[in-house]
Order: sequence, then structure tokens, then C-alpha cells
Amino acid sequence: MGFKPTTIAAAHCDLPCGVYDPAQAKIEAQSVKACMEKYAASSDPDFKARAVSIKEERSHLVKEHLWVLWTDYFKPNHFEAYPNLHQLFNDATKLAGAAGTKGTNDVAVANNLIAKIDEIAEIFWATKK
Repeated sequence: MGFKPTTIAAAHCDLPCGVYDPAQAKIEAQSVKACMEKYAASSDPDFKARAVSIKEERSHLVKEHLWVLWTDYFKPNHFEAYPNLHQLFNDATKLAGAAGTKGTNDVAVANNLIAKIDEIAEIFWATKK
């Protein structure tokens, strides 16, 4: 005989704390950009390999932070009020993926990612008023 949960909760951590902030994604995206810049400035192949590895890890963290906001924080009424919100998240997570910052060392892609996160943040803070 097994037990079934009576309540199911979803949150970005094991405790539904209600703490959300797009700054987490932006900080990781800024780290991605810095890794790209350091990669470009170095001629040391070992250093460059480390920079790429860290950039890819941080790119994945950007996606995770964005997914949490997209799926846990924003509610149907937010998407109704901001009809471009789904597209912003889709664009931003793709910019942090294999076709984006994970797959390139082009700082312009990182700048585009940061700009998308800033657009999401603007909407996020508007919903907190």
C-alpha cells in the first residue's frame, strides 16, 4: 500500500519560497559574455577550453533561471496582459542554447541574450507593482 500526496507543489527550489528575480538569469548571462571576451583575448588553448566549458555551464544556468520564471512565476493573467511574453522567453532560452551562447563565442549573441532578459525583467517588475 503506497501513499499518495494530497498536495502537489512546484517551485524553483524544494520550498515554495516565492522568491523570483530575473537578475539571476542576467548575472549568468553577463558571466557568459565575460567568458566569451576572455576567450577572445587569450591565446592559451587550455584557458580557452576552460572559458568555453564555463560559458556553456553558465548558458545552461541562464536557461534554468528563465524556465523557472516562465513556468513558476508568470501566470495566465500575465501572459494575457503581455501577449509577447511567451515569445520573449522562447527567444531568450534559444539565445542561451546550442544555437545561441552555448554554441558560439560571439559576444553579439550574448548581448542579444542580455537584452531579451532585460525585456523580460521589465515585464516582471511591472507585474510586481
